Amino acid sequence: MRRKDKQISREEAQALLETGEYGILSTADSSGQPYGIPLNYVYANDAIYFHCAMSGHKLDNIADNSRVSFCVVGDTTVRPADFSTDFISTIVFGTASVTGGEERHSALVALVEKYSPDYIKEGEPYIRKHDKATNVIKIEIHEISGKKAPAEAQ
Repeated sequence: MRRKDKQISREEAQALLETGEYGILSTADSSGQPYGIPLNYVYANDAIYFHCAMSGHKLDNIADNSRVSFCVVGDTTVRPADFSTDFISTIVFGTASVTGGEERHSALVALVEKYSPDYIKEGEPYIRKHDKATNVIKIEIHEISGKKAPAEAQ
């Protein structure tokens, strides 16, 4: 990271992963064409999970090249008079793969708990109903970093 004065700890970066509303998944196809897509996710067991359809562009890219990056931006405040922005962000580098079994089910339950906490009871039948039309992707984290501006006083 070029701006070490803005760097946050791994714990702060993980905390943003836990609380972030959405993230941007970046993949590349077999010819190297980048593709970024916003999506809902959950951070659990030191990994990132998201659900998707059974086919599509991001799955094709992951099949061609499992290396991905994932970015979450927390609260931001534009400071027009200073030509600056206050922010916190986290970026992850890792490998993505389709997951199954109990890990898959746990990830779907964790997504319900994160995004529909008032509907936990209804979540299980919803998961069962859409089970055959849903993939779960796991991003195994290899590297995580984050930064914050303005940098806190040292």
